[in-house]
Amino acid sequence: MKTLKQLLADRSRPLAVVTPNDTVYHALSVMAQHDVGALLVLNGEQLVGIFSERDYARKIILHGKSSKETLVSEVMSDRVAYVTPAATLDECMALMTEKRFRHLPVLEEDGNVAGMISIGDLVKETISDQKFLIEQLERYISG
Repeated sequence: MKTLKQLLADRSRPLAVVTPNDTVYHALSVMAQHDVGALLVLNGEQLVGIFSERDYARKIILHGKSSKETLVSEVMSDRVAYVTPAATLDECMALMTEKRFRHLPVLEEDGNVAGMISIGDLVKETISDQKFLIEQLERYISG
């Protein structure tokens, strides 16, 4: 199984981020442009929150707010769980399952953002590992 560091290194797409002072409408545009369900909210280089589709649905739509007038800082989740690149994929999966969220920021030991993983990334990697293991077992059995 790949390490979290390897999984992040295999990425070719840029990290999708917004600032706390961006409008929710702008954040939604960035999400659509990058085809992601959550964005890291950075103040300079520092992670200050995460904004997700769930935040939009629960804090904008259900409260009748305008996405063009509401700032990301007003609705982002500012208590963000994160992992370091040293975390295993199993640890990430356990944390995401326990806390019931689908996106997890990855921070270096110095606090700099290394990336973000989704539950989809972890499931895809798990399936790939299982497929490889099955192929190896089939070769062993037929050999």
